[in-house]
Amino acid sequence: MSIFGSIVSRIFGTHPAAATPGTPAADLAAPASTMEAVDVHAMLAGLAANHGETLRWETSIVDLLKLLDIDSSLHARQELAKELHFAGDLEDSASMNVWLHKAVMQKLAENGGRVPAELHG
Repeated sequence: MSIFGSIVSRIFGTHPAAATPGTPAADLAAPASTMEAVDVHAMLAGLAANHGETLRWETSIVDLLKLLDIDSSLHARQELAKELHFAGDLEDSASMNVWLHKAVMQKLAENGGRVPAELHG
């Protein structure tokens, strides 16, 4: 399963597209009309409240991945950036991380998640 597929699975629950290995990131999430709308912010805030570590998941892709118990290493983030078609320098981790957080939140919103605009704007 792709890294974005793991994110979708953890937030929306596993569905056939997310569970299929090798599925391109653009095809991972089911169309919004077939997915139950999930309040992404509330779901993640609930996870964070029960997490042993204070995480800034609202702004940090590393902390978001940690919260979802997904590999947050530089290599994993670079792979996620490739999946989501990051056009910048993969070695510029600061810029890539900012872009990744917004891109992940935007993709979640596009696929049925209720995500506050300030998280993907």
